[in-house]
Amino acid sequence: MKKYKVGVLGATGVVGQNYIKLLNNHPWFEVAYVAGAPDQAGKKYEEAVKGNWQMDIPIPKNIASLTVEAVSDVAKAQGKCDLVFSAFNMPSNEMIKDYENQYADIGIPVVSNTSAHRYSKDVPMLIPEINASHLEMIKIQQENHSRNKGFVITKPNCSLQSYIIPIYALMRAGYEVKKMIITTLQAVSGGGYPGVSSLDVVDNVNPYIGGEEEKTELEPLKILGKIENKEFVDFKELQISAHCNRVAVTDGHLACVSVLFGNKKPSKEEVLEIWQNFKSEPQELDLPFAPQPPILYNEESNRPQPRKDRYNGKGMAATVGRLRECNVFDYRFACLSHNTIRGAAGGAILGAELLVKKGYIVL
Repeated sequence: MKKYKVGVLGATGVVGQNYIKLLNNHPWFEVAYVAGAPDQAGKKYEEAVKGNWQMDIPIPKNIASLTVEAVSDVAKAQGKCDLVFSAFNMPSNEMIKDYENQYADIGIPVVSNTSAHRYSKDVPMLIPEINASHLEMIKIQQENHSRNKGFVITKPNCSLQSYIIPIYALMRAGYEVKKMIITTLQAVSGGGYPGVSSLDVVDNVNPYIGGEEEKTELEPLKILGKIENKEFVDFKELQISAHCNRVAVTDGHLACVSVLFGNKKPSKEEVLEIWQNFKSEPQELDLPFAPQPPILYNEESNRPQPRKDRYNGKGMAATVGRLRECNVFDYRFACLSHNTIRGAAGGAILGAELLVKKGYIVL
């Protein structure tokens, strides 16, 4: 199979490095283009990340010799990429949004890991197991911006990945989820590199992560929403209250969730059966990064745990445990996902695989 040529924007940062690592030997994609800050332009990739390579594998040889281009030099990517993954960091989301639009305007599909376009009315915020139908908005987006082949899709905040699929599974089975209280215990890798100071996290928990609670409360409503009058309309029937904490864990976001149902309450056995039997389009299409199965339930009383469960499903599965009655709502449970794989680069790669399989990206 001829591979798709992909670019990584922000390739020298931690999320960009994760793309480089995860795309190494991918059966469909081959990294052919890397871009970074202007002061990195012109350097070989291995030189640009020298002393700052954070991954647990050596820099892939085919990437080490690539010349880093400036993210702002959009035209350099034309003709070299069938799609680009966006992972760059800039002073404002408006700047990121502008550059992502520029790449899309010249005909390059953009799969974004940033938050810049998450609330754009014509940009899908994709979790492939939940809202693959939202990709229908791509044609409307192309009409809105007079684009031919190019478009932008984005993925949601990393902390959502652990619990939103188990919740959606219950909703798809016919149960109305009305209210949720979510407490996240988020790994330090979610803060990037060099990230959180050791003086702030060692022997400590920080009960504030800027913007995280708002994202946790708002983003699921778009993901669970629908397309109406050529724009996304949020799901209105769900209320979420979130507490987000930074904890001294390297990788793996853990969430403690209490849920209240509306129409009827399933039995515990029914909940477990729904999770166990949940199947989705990425599985049915046999996408390379699709976890098989997407939801894993661990019966042990003290699981899931980041160190023991974050690599389940090659880091792409949601691991759930501790399902039990709630004294205030109906049920409570704990869930975990790998924030830099499922929650970041891996989740975006799965989205790109779905785009290819559905014919939105062609050679």
